[in-house]
Amino acid sequence: MTGALLTVRGLHAGYGGSAVLHGVDLEVRAGEVVALLGRNGMGKTTLVRTVCGLHPAQGGEVVFRGVPVEAGAAHRIARRGLGLVPEGRQIFANLTVEEHLSAFERPRAAPVPGEPSDGGGRAASSAAERIGRVFELFPRLRERRDHLGNQLSGGEQQMLAIGRALVTEPRLLILDEATEGLAPLVRQEIWRCLGALRASGQAILVIDKYVQRLIGLADRHVILEKGRVAWTGTSAELDADPSIWQGYLGV
Repeated sequence: MTGALLTVRGLHAGYGGSAVLHGVDLEVRAGEVVALLGRNGMGKTTLVRTVCGLHPAQGGEVVFRGVPVEAGAAHRIARRGLGLVPEGRQIFANLTVEEHLSAFERPRAAPVPGEPSDGGGRAASSAAERIGRVFELFPRLRERRDHLGNQLSGGEQQMLAIGRALVTEPRLLILDEATEGLAPLVRQEIWRCLGALRASGQAILVIDKYVQRLIGLADRHVILEKGRVAWTGTSAELDADPSIWQGYLGV
């Protein structure tokens, strides 16, 4: 792990007159996996949307790869190498698996002068290679490559949503509710994929409720409570203190 890809400092955000985030700090370094935890309604999705330029900040700052993130600039931040797997998947019903991947694929974001290496060490690759890597991660998608989005199961749609983000070769991959609503066998497949991505040096910010699986995957954890950072620490620290789970996550 090297320098920071994403830095969030003193972030405030909300909707209308209702504040949701209150001075949140968060950092994801190159090659690092960070888990964002908290009960429902604690601000996790608002934080992700603000980081991605989909929702305006009301104070503080978000910096991705050295450039401040502005609301309404989601397309620009995506081009700089941020890949989002949104809650709810948002698959297009009338596109096939292969059309989804072909529509979103693009070369890896160019290095920024002075930016630390992310440890990936990958050279530029062709569209076929990028899509091929997704099919290697998710063989089921290869089998279903000609099926429309509305012909896929929920688990297959989640695989496709992850694959759709991966063909952009993101510097940082964000997953909002990575395994929500999925059958146990499908969840195992998603965790296997995320483990392989971590081993490859992919930086990841992941939201999920399965704390034990996140302990085995993530380097660090950030827990939100009522829009504030209530606790942050390593997987070893979280695993060693069950009171943290009971107090903040209701596990």
